[in-house]
Amino acid sequence: MIKQIKSSEIKDFIQENSNTVLLDVRTDNEWKSLGKPKAEDLNSKTYFVTVSHDLTNWQVPDQNFIVNVKKKIGKDKKILVMCAAGGRSMIAANLLENEGYSVLNVSDGYSGNSQDPGWKKSNLPVDYS
Repeated sequence: MIKQIKSSEIKDFIQENSNTVLLDVRTDNEWKSLGKPKAEDLNSKTYFVTVSHDLTNWQVPDQNFIVNVKKKIGKDKKILVMCAAGGRSMIAANLLENEGYSVLNVSDGYSGNSQDPGWKKSNLPVDYS
């Protein structure tokens, strides 16, 4: 079962788990238009690998998702997986866990959901470039 973490808990979690990285699985358009999380300001690293390019059918993952993650992130890292509101990241987290990665799903994502504000509104570091 995938563990869940709220954006409001991420800063402390990274401080206590130095081998943690952030994986944003949103699309290129979302990164360009809404900004990107910047975990480097929290003494971590941020990776960007899209889990699904089709936002109308986002439940179907990109067939190269795992290959692309493997090129960037080793299994020695804990991965906080994030999307916009927690749905796509859950799909990505399950795929990664099946490959032997240690993952947590950022339940409120970058933009938030009905219960929690998300990365951006939690005043965590954002890059708009």
